[in-house]
Amino acid sequence: MGEDRVSVLIEDHVAVVTLTRPDKHNALDLPMFDAITAAAVRLRDEPGLRAVVLHGAGKSFCSGLDFVAVASSGEGLTGLTGPLDEPSPNYFQRPAYEWIRLPVPVIAAIHGNCLGGGLQIALAADIRICAPDAKLSVMESKWGLIPDMSITRTLPRLVGIDVAKELTYTARVFDGQEALRLGVVTSLSDSPLEAARELAAQIAAKSPDAIRRAKRLFDEAWTGTPDETLGLEAQLQKQLVGTPNQLAAVTSGMTKQPAEFTDPAVGP
Repeated sequence: MGEDRVSVLIEDHVAVVTLTRPDKHNALDLPMFDAITAAAVRLRDEPGLRAVVLHGAGKSFCSGLDFVAVASSGEGLTGLTGPLDEPSPNYFQRPAYEWIRLPVPVIAAIHGNCLGGGLQIALAADIRICAPDAKLSVMESKWGLIPDMSITRTLPRLVGIDVAKELTYTARVFDGQEALRLGVVTSLSDSPLEAARELAAQIAAKSPDAIRRAKRLFDEAWTGTPDETLGLEAQLQKQLVGTPNQLAAVTSGMTKQPAEFTDPAVGP
């Protein structure tokens, strides 16, 4: 899976996924693309998983595409146009989009540089906790490109289309405090990794059936008609009412004692 690029540590139902190329501010070379996608795919069927924390080792979350490394590999930059013809999500979209596909919540802990493709990976998380002095940018236009790592499924859900366009057209760098004002991140913390782990632990203490269906509800209902979205609410609620995990949640709420939940089966 590219252990020199990404590590995964699972404990107490929470996976901590770390980008581990700190000497390059976790910039995206091709092995990093492969390793991030592989980590997300692995976690999709991980037994007992209830939440994920995604962060970068060293001084940054992810500084975006490593142009030097990519240009010096194989056929260089022009040789990378082939994957753009692949069925969606293509090779370059998957390191971000696979986190959206994950059935459990993903929390990105952002610090240092979070630029270009790095920002698009963070945007694919359900929640973003950001250091106030972090540096963020939709940077692709600086290099004559457009953002193409599934940003159409993320940024327009968070900010107005005019804000999304301004950030993309200018490629300007903005800090965590402005990111919070704009709605790009969820909250600020001087210790984003610690805050993300605390939040993940809170989520992991809830019924995994309810949390998974809540993520599905919001993700699938975003663009649906009233009939479709209200129907989805009813369908998912019907799957929960009276189940052992739902009854355990009720008992826990009434007795103030921690619940013992059963995790859903995974795999075929």
